[in-house]
Amino acid sequence: MWWLAALGLLVGLILGAAFSLAVPVEYSRYTAMAILAALDSVMGAARAELDGEFDNRIFLSGFFANIVLAGGLTYLGDRLGVELYYAAVVAFGVRLFNNLAIIRRRLIARMGRGKATRGDLTPAPRIQE
Repeated sequence: MWWLAALGLLVGLILGAAFSLAVPVEYSRYTAMAILAALDSVMGAARAELDGEFDNRIFLSGFFANIVLAGGLTYLGDRLGVELYYAAVVAFGVRLFNNLAIIRRRLIARMGRGKATRGDLTPAPRIQE
């Protein structure tokens, strides 16, 4: 089913290139947070798939929960006059880089065909979203 994700990505890139969409400045933080939260969920799903633990219900619930939480922190921060969205930027950023590192190690181990074992890849604590 990886081809379905690749097809969706290709269609999204074509639509994005074909239509010029400008996000108003007052919504730019919200859009950035939604994109960051979505990327975090997608990277977590890719990692879970490589580990053989992917569950569509967990992915979808985490995807929308991350977006709502990031948007809520941004909104609350705007109302309080505090930059609360930095908390989400840091949390999602750390998780993105952590998942990317683990995905990279898993792919290198698969390409090496036995040169690295699962024990050689010290996994980070599992945060499933």
